[in-house]
Amino acid sequence: MLAALGFATIAVLLLLTMTRRASVLVALILLPVLAALIGGFAGDLGELILGGLSKVAPTGIMIAFAVLYFSLMVDAGLFDPLIRGLLRVARGDPLRITVATAVLTLCVALDGDGASTFLITVSALLPVYKRLGMNPLVLSGVVCLGAGVMNMVPWGGPTVRAMAALKLDSSEVFNPVLPAMGFGIAWVLVASYLLGRRERDRLAALSPSTSTAAVAAESSRQATPTTADAPEPEAFRSPGDGPGTVRVAPLPQTWLNVFNLLLTLALVVCLIQEVMPLPVLFVLGFAIALLVNHPTWEQQQALLDKHAKNVVLVTTMIFAAGVLTGILSGTKMIDEMAEAFVAVVPDSVGSHLPVAVAVTGMPLSLVFTPDAYYFGVLPVLAETANGFGTEPAEVARAAILGQMTTGFPLSPLTASTFILVGMSGVSLGEHQRFIFRWAFATTLVMTAGALLTGAFSL
Repeated sequence: MLAALGFATIAVLLLLTMTRRASVLVALILLPVLAALIGGFAGDLGELILGGLSKVAPTGIMIAFAVLYFSLMVDAGLFDPLIRGLLRVARGDPLRITVATAVLTLCVALDGDGASTFLITVSALLPVYKRLGMNPLVLSGVVCLGAGVMNMVPWGGPTVRAMAALKLDSSEVFNPVLPAMGFGIAWVLVASYLLGRRERDRLAALSPSTSTAAVAAESSRQATPTTADAPEPEAFRSPGDGPGTVRVAPLPQTWLNVFNLLLTLALVVCLIQEVMPLPVLFVLGFAIALLVNHPTWEQQQALLDKHAKNVVLVTTMIFAAGVLTGILSGTKMIDEMAEAFVAVVPDSVGSHLPVAVAVTGMPLSLVFTPDAYYFGVLPVLAETANGFGTEPAEVARAAILGQMTTGFPLSPLTASTFILVGMSGVSLGEHQRFIFRWAFATTLVMTAGALLTGAFSL
């Protein structure tokens, strides 16, 4: 009963959001509440929801201050040199921009943290996409592909969980699939090339008279606006200025640019080294950046007013996801779903279980949280495979090829997904429809690579 209720909740959630029948926020909150009522948990509903909200609260706090921090840095021009550099290298070509997006994501995602990867890459690249008129779904999609593959690193969440659940080390789980991961990286670059070429053709069809060189020139001009082009921020108007008075905001001083760069680099290093909890780092980082860049109360309020909408859009999704996971976990629906899934695995699949696990791992990221899968489903699958003469390590290797690796940036069960879509300005349903088949293809390519290199057998 609970398993069926859980599967039905996830299925209806995906159906409603992907077909735009309901907003993600409404679906994430009301569907699990309805499921809890049907399951007879009305008396525990408050405690279940509060438990879920408590678990995502640190993530929500981190996202709120991280969005404010990077928005401040974008306004301060921190990423302008990177933007101009990308535009110069790409020469206004959407194809080159898309491939550059993949390369940057693969590099940034080495820290194994999806949230920070999305915050950094989207903050840096979204202005480029806007200036060239590119589809933001290409940005969210390519970042999704790159971050998904890199989430396989031994310090990433899925691999750590797989090793812990089966009591294995990285030499048994990760090292054998390293060549397969190389196949995945190559595929991400190929996919970004194909998506970029399609985007180039789309833009050319919209403006057939605009040459690539002209687009590059216009993009370069926009990347370095003159003072005459720049609007006058309210923070730099004097109370006595009349409608005809024109005051040009002073350009950021060199020392301020250097300070922002050093502060951001220090913040990234601290994030990677986990010097403090991530929410604490972003709270402190934003407070310091706000004080230095906008020392007056009026300027600080103007910045908060400007970016409040973005913060609300992202953080409300995080807390709504907390309602879903809190109810599914607290009612044991997730546990029942895991047991039901394992029970339907036929004996004939036993000898081919690693391949089956690899192929199904990515789609199941939309159904199971990483903890539920790796600590609930994986041990049972590994024991089942062991009965057919397959080493448990092979099942673990297969799992990390898709389950919450290539699949996590599309899953409504992970908070970082809402960071990606929220900052990119796209809806979850649009993002899933656009990139699902490409992400699934990444898993298939890596599965083929694992078979070819002997990480597991057919």
